[in-house]
Amino acid sequence: MNDFQAIADRVEIQALQAEFTDAVMMRERSRLARLFTPDGVLRMPDVPIELVGPEEILAGGVKLQEQWDFFVQTTHPGAIRIDGDTATGRAYMHEVVRLKNGVEGLNYAVYHDRYRRTEDGWRIAERVYEMRYLDTTPLTGSAPQSTGPDSHAPAPFTEPAPAERLERAAAALAANGFTVEVLDGLAAARARVEELIPADAAVFTGASETLRLSGIDEDVNAGDRYRSVKSRALAMDRVTEADELRRLVATPDVVLGSVAAVTETGSLVIASGTGSQLPSYAGGAGRAIWIVGAQKVVPDLPTALRRVEDHALPLESARARAAYGQDSAVNQLLVLNAPARLTAGTVLLLREAVGY
Repeated sequence: MNDFQAIADRVEIQALQAEFTDAVMMRERSRLARLFTPDGVLRMPDVPIELVGPEEILAGGVKLQEQWDFFVQTTHPGAIRIDGDTATGRAYMHEVVRLKNGVEGLNYAVYHDRYRRTEDGWRIAERVYEMRYLDTTPLTGSAPQSTGPDSHAPAPFTEPAPAERLERAAAALAANGFTVEVLDGLAAARARVEELIPADAAVFTGASETLRLSGIDEDVNAGDRYRSVKSRALAMDRVTEADELRRLVATPDVVLGSVAAVTETGSLVIASGTGSQLPSYAGGAGRAIWIVGAQKVVPDLPTALRRVEDHALPLESARARAAYGQDSAVNQLLVLNAPARLTAGTVLLLREAVGY
């Protein structure tokens, strides 16, 4: 290896270290997970935490992030030793943190790293966090944006939006052509769905924790009031009846579901692994009804996409692994800035947090 290559490798590894800290500080967990090799490991024995592979690192990072009131990390590069397509290194780090449970303080720590050259450049094969100093004396400062009545600090993706943000989202959705109702919670949504959908309608339910928790999924697919499209579809052969199956799920009288995010600018963001519900949402159904928990309200589209990748996907992957033995994925993404011309769109926006 010539001297130029060694210098280039060292610069790229230092950039990788900086990218890690930047992703942590910007709370971009999906970006952070991509910095690891497929078998990469993040170990924090003092916590204790051990996460293996980008999916675990992403999901674990989301859980950690939701515990922060505020968090600041400053990292300084240390020694790097390169050996062909592998390398080792250290980075020295200072953190100031306050958790929502009241734990706070500052610490100094060392990252002990192993790196590997891949087709996409250098990636982290292992990062081990060793705490060298911890001070849990109550902090005298605070994050400026987290104090005062006019705070604009970003809320975690699990917290229900306050009334003024719900009303702002509802007004924007209505201005974009959606019918919007703000309801107290799941019981009210379940009763309203029964009022909105006529008996004997052909109803398709998208996979949704909100529908399951509310009992709406059971009302549609286990009761006799409606014609359940899902029940009929599950009984059909995926090969010999594929065309009929495709038309069946794409053009129900009514499609019911939820969304991954709703923006205060009036857009609905729907992520899907199979895409089965998207044709009916986008214009195939006679009517689309979405039941949306208050924690899904976000300021704008970039935040909505971050909510999909950093929050909803890890939780859906955990559910999919338990149910099907495999992770989920965002294979299709639908953004509705207005309802389709031939599909009436109704959003039942709840004041409580429901689903994920």
